[in-house]
Amino acid sequence: MNGMGSPAAEWRGPLLLGVRHHGPGSARAVRAALDAARPAAVLIEGPPEGDALLPLAADPGMRPPVALLAHAADDPGRAAFWPLAAFSPEWVAIRWAQEQEVPVPVRFIDLPAAHTLAARADTDTDPDAAESVRPDPLAVLAETAGYDDPERWWEDVVEHRGAVREDPLAAFEALGEAMGALREAYGDGGHARDLVREAYMRQRMRAARREFGDAYAVVCGAWHVPALRVKTTAAADKALLAGLPKVKVETTWVPWTHRRLARAGGYGAGITSPGWYAHLFAARDRPVERWLTKVAGLLREEDRQVSSAHVIEAVRLAGTLAAVRGRPVAGLTETLEAVRAVMCDGSDIPLALVEDRLVVGDVLGEVPDGAPVVPLQRDLTRQQRSLRLKAEAQERELELDLRKDTDAAKSLLLHRLRLLGIDWGTPAASRGSTGTFRETWRLRWEPELSVRVAEAGIWGTTVVAAATAKAEADAAGAAELGEVTALAERCLLAGLSEALPAVLRALADRAALDTDVARLAKALPALARSLRYGDVRGTDASALGTVAGGLAERICVALPPACAAGLDGDAAAELRGHVDGVHGAIGLLEADGLRERWAAVLRALAGRDTVPGVIRGRAARLLLDDGQLPAEETARLMGLALSPAASPADAAGWIDGFAGGGGTLLVHDERLLGLIDAWLVGVPEQAFTDVLPLLRRTFGAYEAGVKRSLGELIRRGPSAKHAPSQAPEGFAPTLDPTRADAVLPVLRLLLPTP
Repeated sequence: MNGMGSPAAEWRGPLLLGVRHHGPGSARAVRAALDAARPAAVLIEGPPEGDALLPLAADPGMRPPVALLAHAADDPGRAAFWPLAAFSPEWVAIRWAQEQEVPVPVRFIDLPAAHTLAARADTDTDPDAAESVRPDPLAVLAETAGYDDPERWWEDVVEHRGAVREDPLAAFEALGEAMGALREAYGDGGHARDLVREAYMRQRMRAARREFGDAYAVVCGAWHVPALRVKTTAAADKALLAGLPKVKVETTWVPWTHRRLARAGGYGAGITSPGWYAHLFAARDRPVERWLTKVAGLLREEDRQVSSAHVIEAVRLAGTLAAVRGRPVAGLTETLEAVRAVMCDGSDIPLALVEDRLVVGDVLGEVPDGAPVVPLQRDLTRQQRSLRLKAEAQERELELDLRKDTDAAKSLLLHRLRLLGIDWGTPAASRGSTGTFRETWRLRWEPELSVRVAEAGIWGTTVVAAATAKAEADAAGAAELGEVTALAERCLLAGLSEALPAVLRALADRAALDTDVARLAKALPALARSLRYGDVRGTDASALGTVAGGLAERICVALPPACAAGLDGDAAAELRGHVDGVHGAIGLLEADGLRERWAAVLRALAGRDTVPGVIRGRAARLLLDDGQLPAEETARLMGLALSPAASPADAAGWIDGFAGGGGTLLVHDERLLGLIDAWLVGVPEQAFTDVLPLLRRTFGAYEAGVKRSLGELIRRGPSAKHAPSQAPEGFAPTLDPTRADAVLPVLRLLLPTP
């Protein structure tokens, strides 16, 4: 420190720089203070286990925001993060120390993560949870200064200061005195763990004093400064630290995001506007003008008409608002109000986009390849690069064509990660095509996924090996048949052929022992889908065909007795859903004679009076749609179901089963509509009130055009109805095969086979 010519040269003792975490004003002030004081060492609030990783901060591949991750070696799910942005004072201090001509030693001095994570295991709670009930120092200081908004006070006092004052340490002295008064009033603020942390910090400061004298600087949260200044004995601090639980931990750097820095993201020490603060830190001059130019660019990308004149007027309005409110310069509040009035025509909808994309933002940091990671993470990174599948913080859609090798490999990777609990991508409905050769994913990388990768590392060193081992373990531990069938489907989607034998053995064992027809029916659709996906992806799923065929045969035998076993309304509705699922699944299976046997089961259900009406009606509709039930027989079954001898509730259930899900059939067949109309007119008043909710649910689900057509047909009345042999208006009496065949070439183009 020899040769310091500024007022900072006269400071004595350790330089305590109390900051606001992730405050760009604090970051600029820290750099100015360090430039002036030139300390021999820099101590920073953070876990000492991260000291070995600090050299990576100077790596060109390191780009904030990043976070120091520490997790228990035997339980990666027990983890903690220490995020740092480019505008974080701690990051600025680290980089300042590394950029000196003779690098200055830099060390972390907070309570070790080994103790922090062990305390979480002992209490099953987060020791930092009490942060939510501690008094907010900024709020107290802002209220004292006459502000009702702590963020606005901080911007006026710190962020909007122009050049750093002649004495760069004055602001830290003032903030330290203010925090001292708060600590006198509030003590530890209801957070006793701070006393332990501060005792450890003082121990580290004593060690630094022995090595560097008093020529060192400490960068920590301003709340801790008074406690670090207080005179205590080493014995007293040692007593506070005695007996702390401890676990073995591993540390690394992981990418972080601006969104996760925000308080809305659940980060206790977060800020409300990380994107805005990053802009203030990077824009050394004319920050408002540069910010509003960014806003205009974003709105133009969204096809909004925003010109340079809008920017000029918004700058003028923001400055006027700041002057009226007595603020030194326009802050975020004024700029957003100006954006709403000038660029968004007073609408909050485009303003919400600005707040999401720019005020918060989706900036994702990067860490160098040299950062320590589990082998699974290294394999995942390799595959991401080879497939050009970049991890991004902003959600995006990914369309995959499984007929292409690269897209198929991306699909396999995403499915394997989902099986491992790493939900980087979630499946979404495909647009433009419903073929099984196409997939749509929504991708979004969250920092917490790094922990999930570390957790999954216990299953293997590569993604495919880990997913295979996890699938085999899940199959062995599955409690129900449905879990195993869903797992089999996921294995095929993920291309885990080595896991299939274990999964199929578990599937066969549970299918043989399960006698519940509902569980059997619930399991079959997943198997049928698995067979279909296996064909599309080139995976050998032939072994599943035997299991699925046997399962379908058992359902055909067990379903009729189960449906006639005195089911209540809820159980009947549930079983009706299973009938739909089994019907669709059997349509995908290719077992000889299976479809005929299933049609016989449906005919038995449709004609058996002891079966609930909702299932009888559904069976009749499925047979009719498949061409297995003549129109005359359908009308006969409906007439029986809606006869005066049938209870209104059972008849309404029959209508729900038959007509639910779409009313186009009733529009085209006025005979069936007439039967329903006649029954409905004859329902007694009291019974009509009872069945009305069910009927409303059935017919209310129809599309508007269908309901309008049905209303027109009913309005005409019985006298205007067509004779049974006469086709409805706009339709020929019979099918024209020549005209029907003409659409086949178009259908082949629209529905290509894989």
